[in-house]
Amino acid sequence: MLGRGGAAPLDEVFGVLSQLLAAHPGPAVEEVDAGEALGRVSAEALGAPEELPAHPRSVMDGYAVRAADTFGASANLPAYLTISGEVKMGEMPTGGPAPTECYRIATGGLLPPGCDAVVMLEHTVPAGDNLVEVVKPVAPGGNIIAQGDDVQRGETLLPAGHRLRPCDLGLLAGLGLRRLKVFTPPRVGIISTGDEIIPPEKTPPPGKIRDMNMAGLLAMVQNQGAIAVNYGIVGDREADFVDQMQRALAECDMVLFSGGTSVGVGDLGERVLGKLTTPGILIHGVAVKPGKPVIVAAHGHRPVFGLPGHPVSAAASFALLVRPLLASLGGLKPPVTATAEQDSATSIGPPKADHGDQAVPHDRLRLPRPVATAILQRNLNSAAGRTDLVPVKLQSTPEGILAAIPVLGKSSALSTLVRAQGWIIIDAHLQGLDSGSQVAVYNFDTPDLF
Repeated sequence: MLGRGGAAPLDEVFGVLSQLLAAHPGPAVEEVDAGEALGRVSAEALGAPEELPAHPRSVMDGYAVRAADTFGASANLPAYLTISGEVKMGEMPTGGPAPTECYRIATGGLLPPGCDAVVMLEHTVPAGDNLVEVVKPVAPGGNIIAQGDDVQRGETLLPAGHRLRPCDLGLLAGLGLRRLKVFTPPRVGIISTGDEIIPPEKTPPPGKIRDMNMAGLLAMVQNQGAIAVNYGIVGDREADFVDQMQRALAECDMVLFSGGTSVGVGDLGERVLGKLTTPGILIHGVAVKPGKPVIVAAHGHRPVFGLPGHPVSAAASFALLVRPLLASLGGLKPPVTATAEQDSATSIGPPKADHGDQAVPHDRLRLPRPVATAILQRNLNSAAGRTDLVPVKLQSTPEGILAAIPVLGKSSALSTLVRAQGWIIIDAHLQGLDSGSQVAVYNFDTPDLF
């Protein structure tokens, strides 16, 4: 077991998690209507069955023309074109204008035969009932989208392992793709432990506190596109803990519990997991702050995480350890980066060998890419050999520089995360960061798109 005699380094922990992931059979596949696919992960590469658009269209209101008829046009020497027709929306033009003629056309209208451009309405002046002055020339292809300009037939639109976004679903609708194969989301069972914990709807008497971790972890799991299952609160009685843990292990793909992960007499996590899981506990204690007393176990291919009871520690542990594993168990695939240097910059685990400019596939868990870089506004101390996660709020200075202001507080004070917009990470080989340092800012709350 890693960590029992001292906190395990983060790279070793991620090595263990990567082995868990490699041994997992992978998620099941189901077919859903595209209207229900937002946030789901594609289980197959999606290719275009046809070109988009199927016919050239105007992207401006104006006049469909032969571009050559407008060459040299200016306000002092306009080109005069006869308006000989109009493109009706939703209809295919059966004919087109003759040379030195044009058709009225609206945005989205199909380009008539013989035309190769559209003159914007703003670049014309009415010169009579059926005559228009063109005061600015247009080049061939101007103000139109050609057949297949958006998508070519057979083109791969989205790879397998891609989390579907609104724009993805819009494009798929434009191609008539309405049934999609997606991975079945993992089921994650969540248990809160401790005699001091009561449900949020109750008023706590002295010595009791409302359960914040259950609400937070349910939301974190759901925010990653997984199915969160609430197994309730169990006290510090081994029999109760065993009963709920057995149910969760039988019904879920992953189990999380909060509290009961320290080594005190009343903490049952290690004892219960030692009895119920095989191969059992893999890690107890990780060299991170907040979140040191984390337990990682496995029951067959099912990961089990014991998270600290303090809400900030539980959230940080989820962000750093659970979230990337959960994303991968749901079928999400990180992209291939351009170089080994870029790969190692955002990966967790030992650096790979240098492959020069060769593309390096990701075969290990890693942090999501930073969402921003900012300038740290105060000194931060850290212990060597420990990875620190520090919540920060972001502000723009009068000079337009993005500033990262640490939001410091106890690991039980969840309001620190409420006031923050992201995290910065102090690597284990550092002993802190100086004010004025450029830092990467991570957003651990949004669904992981890699």
